[in-house]
This record gives sequence, C-alpha cells and structure tokens, in this order.
Amino acid sequence: MTTNINHQSRFNTQQIPPLENGDRLTRPEFERRYKAAPHIRKAELIEGIVYVASPLRFQQHAEPHSRLSTWLGTYVVYTPGTLSGIEPTIRLDLDNEPQPDIVLILDQAVGGRSYLTEDGYLEGVPELIVEIAASSAAIDTGSKKQVYRRNGVSEYIIWQSFENQLDWYSLQAEEYRLLPVNEQGIICSQRFPGLWLAVDALLNNQMARVLEVLQLGLNSPEHQQFVAQLGAKSD
Repeated sequence: MTTNINHQSRFNTQQIPPLENGDRLTRPEFERRYKAAPHIRKAELIEGIVYVASPLRFQQHAEPHSRLSTWLGTYVVYTPGTLSGIEPTIRLDLDNEPQPDIVLILDQAVGGRSYLTEDGYLEGVPELIVEIAASSAAIDTGSKKQVYRRNGVSEYIIWQSFENQLDWYSLQAEEYRLLPVNEQGIICSQRFPGLWLAVDALLNNQMARVLEVLQLGLNSPEHQQFVAQLGAKSD
C-alpha cells in the first residue's frame, strides 16, 4: 500500500508542466507551476504571460537594488505605518502576479490598499513600486508600467541600469507623469511626504549624500504632519 501511495505522489508531481517563458496561464495555474519549480528564483505573470527572470548581474542589478533598499528602508524606520519589502509576489489582478524588486506600502491599519493573504502573499495595490530594469527594460517600461497604471499604483520608479537613468512616475488623472527634479537635483514623492531622492547621488553611488537629502525630507514639516496623520489612523 505504501508503495502505491508513493508511486501515485510521484505521478501527480510529474503531471505539473514546467514553468517556462511565454506560457499563457491563469493566475492559479501560474502559482501551481511556480510552487512546483523551486529552482526558479523569480517569475512573474504579466497580462497572462509568464516571464522567468534571467540570472541577475551584480553591477547592473544587485548593487543598485542594495542602494534603493537602503534608501527606502531608512524612510520606513522613521515613518511608522509604512512597510517595505524586497521581491514580494503580488496578486494584483486575475492576469497579473508580478514580483517587483521593491515595494513601499502603507500598513492596512492606516489605509493601505494591499494586505497579506492567509498563505503569506501580498494582494491588492502597493502605493509605490520599484523596478531595476537591467535585462527586463522592455517589460518594465512597457507592459508592466501599463499594468501598474491600470491597477492604480500611485508611484512607480524605474532604474534603467544600463543607461544609468532613473524615472519616477506619479499617477495623475489615471496617467503616469514624471515627477520633476528640482533645482537641487532632488525628486520629492507626492504619495509619501518626506521621501526625497538625490538622483545623481544615487546613480553615482554617493550614498552618504542620498541619506543626507533623505534626512532633510524626514525633518520637513510635511513628513512630520504625515507621521502624525498615520499615527491618528492607527489609534
């Protein structure tokens, strides 16, 4: 009897097709195949099409990822009610389950639009998404951008590492518009008061300057008011 059960278990496992680039799948089927492929580190479902990530290079992806994580993580430390995460799988809608490089979200207790499911995934709409477009520039600047816009992601940052260019979009009247760089070379978030970015410093790995400018944002009256508002909502 034990042998038959083991044989049946192996048979069932073998019936799950591999997860491959270009597959057109429903979200449940995508999740089923992804869970059965532990060797795949990152895969996404965008507009019903599977994208399996290539191996990630250090200079073009991992190191920029670290800089952005440091910047956003510092903001979260001083902004109770916000959360950041690296490469979370997000159940965005029926045809889209992306795995963005970084997200910055509001806790559901203070009005955030995404939440943890019983099986530990994010579902809903993050307030800010960050993508590092090294080998995936076409999808990050094309179909993914449209998916995030359509679902109402408030802000979207794309760092195109080969071009050493960073674009920060804000959703305005259902369209993404680039946030301006001020005379000091700083971009200021509209969704997260006090989240200030010295763009050239980030691109040139001058992280001390990046954190210095962020600290100015954290000390601003706008950020202090935002923290007070979040605190009032959580009470």
